[in-house]
Amino acid sequence: MNGYEIHGMDKIPEGPGLIVFYHGAFPLDYYYFVSRLYLRTGRFCCTVVDYHFSKIPGIKLFYNVEGLTHNGRRECADILKRGYLLGVLPGGTREALFSDENYDFLWGSRTGFAHVARDAKVPVIPIFTKNLREGYRTLGKIWPFKWLYERTRWPIVPIYGGFPVKFCTYIGDPIPYDPNISAGELAEKTKSAIKDLRDKYQEIPGSIQRALLERFEKHLEK
Repeated sequence: MNGYEIHGMDKIPEGPGLIVFYHGAFPLDYYYFVSRLYLRTGRFCCTVVDYHFSKIPGIKLFYNVEGLTHNGRRECADILKRGYLLGVLPGGTREALFSDENYDFLWGSRTGFAHVARDAKVPVIPIFTKNLREGYRTLGKIWPFKWLYERTRWPIVPIYGGFPVKFCTYIGDPIPYDPNISAGELAEKTKSAIKDLRDKYQEIPGSIQRALLERFEKHLEK
C-alpha cells in the first residue's frame, strides 16, 4: 500500500538489540518493519506495548503469539538476554496523538528503555520512517481532546488518513552498550540519533501532497 522500503537493514546486529522508533499516529511502519525483518532474516522482534491494552478481554493469547509485553523493565531485559530483538516506541500514546507534521518528539523524561538496554548490555538501534505522519494524522491540536487525555489518559482523539504515501524506514548506526554512561544520557543519545535521521530524510513540515507524489513519481515519470 505504501511502497514500503527499508534502508540500512544490514545495521541490525546479529545478536539481541533494543530497536527504538518514533511513534506515528498509527505505527503502520513498525508493523511493516517487523514483518519485513522476519521475511528477510527469519528473526522475530518482540514489542513493548502500552499497559492499558492488557485490559482488553482475551488479549493475553494475542500477547503470547505476537511477542508483546507490558510487564516492565525486568521482563524486557530478560527478553533481550534470551537473544531476541525488542522494539519500543518511547513517545507512546502521547506522541502518537499529539505530535504532528513537524515530527516533534514527546518523550518527556522517559528513560525506562535506556535502563533496559543497560541492564541487558545490548546496543540500541535508532529508527525513523519518512512520511509517517502523512499516512495518518490526528486531531490532537483541538484542545478538548488534549484536555480529556491529560485528565483521564483516555486516548479519545480521532485519527484520519490511510493515504497511500511513500514510507521509507531508515535504520541508524547502533549505539553500542557503554557502562560508563547513565540511562538518562543513553536516552538523550538515542533521541538525538533519531532526530538526526528525521532531519536528514524528512522535509518539515510534512506534506501529504508531496508524500503522495513521492509514492507515485516513478510511475508518473514513465
